Amino acid sequence: MDNFTKPSIFGMLPKVKGVQMAVKPGKIERENLWRLLEMARDEDLGSGDVTSAILPAELGAEARFIARQPMTVCGCELLEAIAACYDGDIRTECRVQEGEYVPAGTLLAIWKGPGRAILAAERVALNFIQRLCGVATTTREYVEAVKGTDAHIFDTRKTIPGWRELEKYAVRAGGGRNHRKGLYDAVLIKDNHLAVLAQSEGMDPISAAGRELERLRPALPPTAFVELEVDTLAQFEVALGLGVDIILLDNMSLDQLRQAVERRNSLGLKGRLELEASGGVRLDTVRDIALTGVERISVGALTHSATAIDIALDIHLNLLKPSE
Repeated sequence: MDNFTKPSIFGMLPKVKGVQMAVKPGKIERENLWRLLEMARDEDLGSGDVTSAILPAELGAEARFIARQPMTVCGCELLEAIAACYDGDIRTECRVQEGEYVPAGTLLAIWKGPGRAILAAERVALNFIQRLCGVATTTREYVEAVKGTDAHIFDTRKTIPGWRELEKYAVRAGGGRNHRKGLYDAVLIKDNHLAVLAQSEGMDPISAAGRELERLRPALPPTAFVELEVDTLAQFEVALGLGVDIILLDNMSLDQLRQAVERRNSLGLKGRLELEASGGVRLDTVRDIALTGVERISVGALTHSATAIDIALDIHLNLLKPSE
């Protein structure tokens, strides 16, 4: 099993199973944006902005995106695409980098172009970047909380439906790491899978899962990992013999986590078998969890509980034509 590289403060480049993750929106994130953007624009703009219609058509504008609170930047690289969805004449200038931590009052980006189009795009643009900055900022808090330990912060599948690629991108911008994207790219056997196996197989579900994994492994892509969830140390003991890549320790106490780490290490499996803590992780508890020695901590709150960041769009209109 490959080890994970430690991230730097900015420009997180964690390497998971040979996949390099850069803090820059790529094709997948942009495709996700366009799908969402078309719906967002249509529901907001409808047949047209009847309020901005009172403004002169030749009105130009300069709009400044300003952070109203300290935050980790995410989404400024997407503003050009959002602008283009409304009017190709809107020009975008990014003044900060994705993943950068900035104080309140920081100028994030500037739009210049047709006033009506900028006013029409304002709310949708803010909705996107406020959400993404919120996820990145929340992630950064958790990452900073475990700084100096061997643990890394991972996201989950608890994302807003349809937003997964963008939200996982925001987690990377905040210095976190991505868990599996969906049900298709990794094996994660959880408690409900084990319950079904226990009923259908009539045997110890962990052992039954191990037998099924032997059948599944040859069909998995090279980047896929195999993870098994356990919620007792007795289950953990059985799981140690299955040759999985990761064992997820679900809702275990700090003492149980420490015992699991010590047992894994005593068998010489450190570096080949990673341990992941999960379940009810909070910002005030995550460092104690990290100090038990686990390598991974998955946190649903990165996405399902992230609060939108307060960002203003200050617009200055002028009577010059946008092309001048």
